[in-house]
Amino acid sequence: PLFATHPIRFRITDDLRRTRLTVFFRLILAIPHFIWAALLGVVAALAVIINWFATLIAGKSPAGLHNFLAGYLRYATQVGAYCYLIADPYPGFLYVNLEDYPVDLEVAPPEPQNRLGVLFRIILAIPAMLIAYILRNISGLLAIFSWVMGVLTARVPEGLRNFSAFALRYETQTYAYLMLLTSKYPNFNVSISE
Repeated sequence: PLFATHPIRFRITDDLRRTRLTVFFRLILAIPHFIWAALLGVVAALAVIINWFATLIAGKSPAGLHNFLAGYLRYATQVGAYCYLIADPYPGFLYVNLEDYPVDLEVAPPEPQNRLGVLFRIILAIPAMLIAYILRNISGLLAIFSWVMGVLTARVPEGLRNFSAFALRYETQTYAYLMLLTSKYPNFNVSISE
């Protein structure tokens, strides 16, 4: 089945080529996305709280909330991929129509969840959040080297890109776990295209 490995799957089809000029100004170009992601993030935070109550009561995330949060997570993943030089094209702003981006996220439909696990989700997620934080910081440091290589050679090293993609995938799975998009804990599968 499609989601046999993990219900939150990370797919990457990037070719490692970069445009020197957009790499040079990457963080400046991403400012509109930071603002839009923050605005959507406020709505997503409210949706997570509503989703927590709904999932706690019904034992399953409502489809509408699930789809909104999955769309937001896809958008945030693509913005993260752009900022960390995991992908080169400028991401779109509509979080629901993100196909054809070299980094994509596939989210399984809502699944029944253990109510006790939902009740204590934030506590259960603490170890994964710590690991995601560490991986993000390492990825940020490696992005500096990717930035230099991208400006100088119009390519990023595959190993650096793959580590950053791994870190982003783990972080995305952690957020999906927190948002109740899945009851499956993040995993360390090193495959970036599961």
